[in-house]
Amino acid sequence: MIRRLDSNDHEECFHFLKGEAAENVFIIGDIEAYGYEQEFQRVWGEFNEKNELIAVLLKYRENYIPYAKTEEFDGKGFAEIILADGDFSFLSGLERCIARIEPYLSNKLKKKRQFYYAKCTALSEAAHITPAKAEVKLAVPNDAHRLVHLLKAIPEFSDSIITEESKKESMEGGASRTFYIEMDGKMVSTASTTAENSSSAMVVGVATDPAYKKQGLASACMMKLCKELLGEGKELCLFYDNPEAGTIYKKLGFEDIGFWVMNIYHR
Repeated sequence: MIRRLDSNDHEECFHFLKGEAAENVFIIGDIEAYGYEQEFQRVWGEFNEKNELIAVLLKYRENYIPYAKTEEFDGKGFAEIILADGDFSFLSGLERCIARIEPYLSNKLKKKRQFYYAKCTALSEAAHITPAKAEVKLAVPNDAHRLVHLLKAIPEFSDSIITEESKKESMEGGASRTFYIEMDGKMVSTASTTAENSSSAMVVGVATDPAYKKQGLASACMMKLCKELLGEGKELCLFYDNPEAGTIYKKLGFEDIGFWVMNIYHR
């Protein structure tokens, strides 16, 4: 049985989601931020014959994110909910969950992207040690301009939609934090979080100015970031599609847990 969830279901829903907090970083963060009753956000749950929650579907504006611990959930039922929404454009989530719903969606697929999905619950003993010459600092909201300037100057982030205003707002709201290294009077390396919630956070924006690469600076920022978040009892996760970057993350303690899929559909 599938039905809408509300605040009365919150305890059971979060107990279910936090069993894999890193996998559910977006669902947990959105529910904590906006709850169950917003017009732009809704949450459904599937219950088995014992009335136990076995799957969750989150709608945030035009995006849907499903989650289940196994592939045994009602993908057709979730698809019917999605197709009834005229604003539906995006479906994203763990590959195993997306694959269960995709066959029942009649909308034409416009674009599909797939990333390695990794999480970290403890730092590796072999994690990179911050070089003594590189002091890693915590950014404040007023550093948003310098951070965006650094990211926009790096090819892989040149088409990013991040803005100074959005970055500042997310830092002020506690959904994001950034560590950085400054050399020669400018910000040259950084690592950030996004979608921070009470149980998990996603690592994003790991970057170094090309003129300062091969000095372990990004690893130093990552080390500081991970140590702080893990110390707060949060699981960390990230996407990557570059095997070289994946090697760096794994040295810090990240482990692949599958693939994250992002589908864009024609309306």
